[in-house]
Amino acid sequence: MFERDGILLADNPYLSRGDDEPLFAATVRYRTVGDMTCTGAVESMAQTVQQVITEVAATRITERGQTRADDRTSEAAMEDRKREGYF
Repeated sequence: MFERDGILLADNPYLSRGDDEPLFAATVRYRTVGDMTCTGAVESMAQTVQQVITEVAATRITERGQTRADDRTSEAAMEDRKREGYF
């Protein structure tokens, strides 16, 4: 993993990681099935569905707002992806 703008992202060949974005190991989960270039992870020790439900119920920040890297790229990032054929 590496952190960019407060979002945990998986190290992958589709994102260019900066020299100021060191890799680290973390136990994470994803709020949704998504593309690793636009969906961040949530640190989590949950190992069961019930533990995930408990975490989600206790959080004060929506995971959608916390993990959608596209939203931090530009206001029209999702629309740009649609136009490019992503959907």
